[in-house]
Amino acid sequence: MKFGIDRLLDEPALRAPLKGERVALLAHPASVTEDLTHSLDVLAACGDITLAAAFGPQHGLRGDKQDNMIESPDFDDPVHGVPVFSLYGEVRKPTDAMMETFDVVLVDLQDLGCRIYTFVTTLRYLLEAASKHGKAVWVLDRPNPVGRPVEGLRLRSGWESFVGAGPLPMRHGLTLGELGSWFVETLGLGVDYRVIEMQGWRPDEAPGYGWPLGERPWINPSPNAPNLWMARAYAGTVMLEGTTLSEGRGTTRPLELFGAPDIDARAVIAEMQGLAPDWLHGCRLRDCWFEPTFHKHVGALCHGVQIHAEDPGYDHQAFRPWRLQALAFKAIRRLHPDYPLWRDFPYEYEKDKLAIDVINGGPLLREWVDDAAATPHDLDALAKPDEQAWLDEREAYLRY
Repeated sequence: MKFGIDRLLDEPALRAPLKGERVALLAHPASVTEDLTHSLDVLAACGDITLAAAFGPQHGLRGDKQDNMIESPDFDDPVHGVPVFSLYGEVRKPTDAMMETFDVVLVDLQDLGCRIYTFVTTLRYLLEAASKHGKAVWVLDRPNPVGRPVEGLRLRSGWESFVGAGPLPMRHGLTLGELGSWFVETLGLGVDYRVIEMQGWRPDEAPGYGWPLGERPWINPSPNAPNLWMARAYAGTVMLEGTTLSEGRGTTRPLELFGAPDIDARAVIAEMQGLAPDWLHGCRLRDCWFEPTFHKHVGALCHGVQIHAEDPGYDHQAFRPWRLQALAFKAIRRLHPDYPLWRDFPYEYEKDKLAIDVINGGPLLREWVDDAAATPHDLDALAKPDEQAWLDEREAYLRY
């Protein structure tokens, strides 16, 4: 299959409108061609493209920042001599001065298919700035590695944040190019927006179900996104960032597992199986031990649960990571009613709201976990209408 960047390079007709324009690139470490050359390097070497600037999202253009809320500075690229502006530093929205450096910006970002992944919000902010300044935005499309399934509550009005760009469910099932079209339409943006589409993307086919396994290598789009299996679990395990439980940062399998020194993982799994066994379909759970080398519970032996979405037991349509992780929270709350589950700290610059609520785009999931009388059926009753409404709404934006 062909990603958008590869088509742009292979097909001169696609590049023709860029002749004579000042071109910028928004990219990160996974922005590479099929021969693993970084997009910044190939565009700088392309004779009919005038590269004028570059932008880096959270974690930086080269992926130098490990954790959340660790900002990247602006700098001049030492090889190509163009300014590289950080959209996760002093600002998260492009400034007027940044926007004046180019005519067309190419967006070449590998997304994870989850609302909370901040590249989604960065795309929105860039589109809004481009509309204001009369600039063109082209998305060089890449796969949604977790395919088309939809899951989770939609973000509630008033809960927009850097991890919540709009009323999306947690798992939206669109590519970044498709999401851009949704932003342009729903926000009423007057912007010259184009998508260089992929060729041959088959999101419903095994074994990758969205990612071209065997065709393209996985490159971390952010430091704690080390493989496809993490991406599959991420729509659930990202909620761990709002809890006192370790999400496996400081281990070699971040965001595929969770745990803490003071929980009995086997008891948690048993409680989950008793509460909603159908929510565990599509993957396998294994209790494990791990000791984070940094971040939460650093140096402490944690008993935890690993979510296995990489073996023959994986069922793409049955796997529901958001419900699975919500069920784990519910199981811990039932086993330990007073467990200090929710972590109270500034999360992605939101200082007056609980992190778990910022992540979920509202308090409904936390309230369901903490309500001793609430059942899995009750969470389904909240989520299913949101999921169906999104499935209907997104139909108009599907390109593949």
